[in-house]
Amino acid sequence: MSSVIETVTELVTPFLVEKNFYLTDLEFVKEGKNWFLRVFIDKEGGIDIEECVEVSEFLSEKLDQMDPDPIPQAYFLEVSSPGAERPLKKTADFEQSIGEFIHVALYEAMDGQKQWDGILQSYSADQLVLSVKQKTRTKDLTIPNKNIAKARLAIQF
Repeated sequence: MSSVIETVTELVTPFLVEKNFYLTDLEFVKEGKNWFLRVFIDKEGGIDIEECVEVSEFLSEKLDQMDPDPIPQAYFLEVSSPGAERPLKKTADFEQSIGEFIHVALYEAMDGQKQWDGILQSYSADQLVLSVKQKTRTKDLTIPNKNIAKARLAIQF
């Protein structure tokens, strides 16, 4: 599976860069009896359906031309936006999200909680700083990266 991801990443990245898009995530997974190749793309200001179709057509054509076929089994190709609550996985994801409202799930509780929502203030290789509201006050919470189970953009209500 990792070779499929590597191959598709190498194939699609130059095309995305040319279009001023970027790859936010890529997965090749089996769900039930079916395999899915999911490519999540974005750009400044958001991606639209026509741009997803353009990338899907490009990738489909290029994959069909490859010999030997990098994905010998049947699969469904899905190209889409990562969505409003997209996951934050890579350093670049966090760096691009500074100033944004995010949700962080932790392996171990901090201040009695395993889940936090707040404004991402900063991100480094070791930690992130989240500005969180607790009742009527706002405080900065420093979270070690090794304690982060999952993080994603969140919608603030």
